Amino acid sequence: MPTPLPPFPKGPEPATQPVLLELTSGPEGPQLRADAARNRARLLEAATRLVEEHGVANVTMEAVAVAASVGKGTVFRRFGDRTGLLMALLDHTEQQFQAAFLAGPAPLGPGASPADRLHAFGCAALRQTRDRLDLYIAAERDASRRFSSAPYRVRFTHVAMLLREAVPEADGELLAQTLMGYLEPALILHLTRQRGMTMERLESGWHDLVERSTRRAPNRDGPAPSRPPEANGHA
Repeated sequence: MPTPLPPFPKGPEPATQPVLLELTSGPEGPQLRADAARNRARLLEAATRLVEEHGVANVTMEAVAVAASVGKGTVFRRFGDRTGLLMALLDHTEQQFQAAFLAGPAPLGPGASPADRLHAFGCAALRQTRDRLDLYIAAERDASRRFSSAPYRVRFTHVAMLLREAVPEADGELLAQTLMGYLEPALILHLTRQRGMTMERLESGWHDLVERSTRRAPNRDGPAPSRPPEANGHA
């Protein structure tokens, strides 16, 4: 059974909480914005019930509208499309995770070495994705938007920052992309459900990857070794 989603807040999150998918504020006054926030929470509660009772595959814009007793157009105006709705279902979960790795106790939060925080981050991300895997898979954006989504950007920035601290001589941006690839929901789905790998094995693999990624390269005095001719594109 998938882990139930946490209850959604009725109003805005505290200012100290990292915000992923902010409700776009239009020209309306504060009271209308507060009403919009309550309506959003109502729609998300209806969507959460559908997930828990019928599974993610049966969560459609039409079904949420019926469950919340509103018009279908209201759901589309609030979330844009089904992917936006499913991302919003993950929003509160992601905010809690962000608060943990940005300001929570060590080793996931500040206070531990960058490498130790990377170890803790990956294991926490693996378990969170495992617990709500169907929802993460269903909320996956298309290839053109996958790496620009707010949750991905926040996670990526955090991993890249830790890598820059742990191995400043490395290309932190590309190395962070490599580590983030290990945490992709589609890969976790393949490894756990199609290959039958245990979470313990995945966590062990993450620890190995972090160890190898943060291992400091020896200092090289003198010129770099020459590359073989074929490496330079010559026969």
